[in-house]
Amino acid sequence: MAPELGCDESAFSFVEGLSGEVYRAMPDRTTLRFERAGKGYFLKFHRGVGWPEILKNLLAFRLPILSAENERAAIALLAERGVDTMVAAGFGKVGCNPATMRSFLITEEIASAPSLEDVTANWSEESPDIADKRTLIREVARVARQMHEAGVNHRDFYLCHFLLREGRLRKPRLALIDLHRAQIRQSVPVRWRRKDLAALYSSAAHIPLTHRDFFRFIVEYYQLPLREVLRAEGDELGRIRQEGDKLRAKFLRKYST
Repeated sequence: MAPELGCDESAFSFVEGLSGEVYRAMPDRTTLRFERAGKGYFLKFHRGVGWPEILKNLLAFRLPILSAENERAAIALLAERGVDTMVAAGFGKVGCNPATMRSFLITEEIASAPSLEDVTANWSEESPDIADKRTLIREVARVARQMHEAGVNHRDFYLCHFLLREGRLRKPRLALIDLHRAQIRQSVPVRWRRKDLAALYSSAAHIPLTHRDFFRFIVEYYQLPLREVLRAEGDELGRIRQEGDKLRAKFLRKYST
């Protein structure tokens, strides 16, 4: 499948005619898995967010996500910076009106790759191999560091968006997915870095992690000796944990009722 399917109506007719398993259906966006020539792909089709959504974001001092181009750019940048992520297989966009423009992004399926949310789901009952857990923690921290160093913050930085290629814990290879809401800058502001790390922390709350596990993560992420990290970033680490606890409490309230 070519990287560019085109930006005319024929390309959109082709995409709209695809059939497969719908993963998410929203008024302005549909995510669909389909197969072509025996290979799996994911399609994200954007229909235009409308002026009310644009104004809501602007009034909250946020730039609205108007098309699939945002995710396409994040994929390209992260791949360039050595972060394993999705491979774009097709892209198209039509329209100039930001409220009504249509776009799509097709990415290759990352097969046989469970999410870290699924991999760690039963770790509270069945402890993993210690060496495997430590290696995985360092790998997650490395991905987080390289993503932020590239000027990208995810905004949905949860364990479910890390895929473990081949389901292999020994020498793990992690692929980062779902970059739809990612932001790209020259450097990631502290508050957005904090939001990403707090989201990651909250999504790992079901895992029995020790203090040493957390230390292992922050040493890899900050690339400094532990004592220096705690001295320089101690207050910020406390804020990350506090924000993560709030996210976890919000999640539990939402899904326990």
